[in-house]
Amino acid sequence: MRSGMVTEERGRLNNYAIEPKMYTADESQFGFNKGSELLNGRLAMIGFVALIALEVLTGHGVLGVLANL
Repeated sequence: MRSGMVTEERGRLNNYAIEPKMYTADESQFGFNKGSELLNGRLAMIGFVALIALEVLTGHGVLGVLANL
């Protein structure tokens, strides 16, 4: 075995990813921190794409869909 590479019985080479070092902060974080801002931005992007897909599939915007329910 050499630096993360293993050969199977049939001679095939397996390349395993090297696990990154974990970092944990000892102090508690609350409010506007980097992690919460990243999550909020990613959820906003998913919501925006979902609204565009809804409009493309139905032909109406969100208010139009809600009005027809």
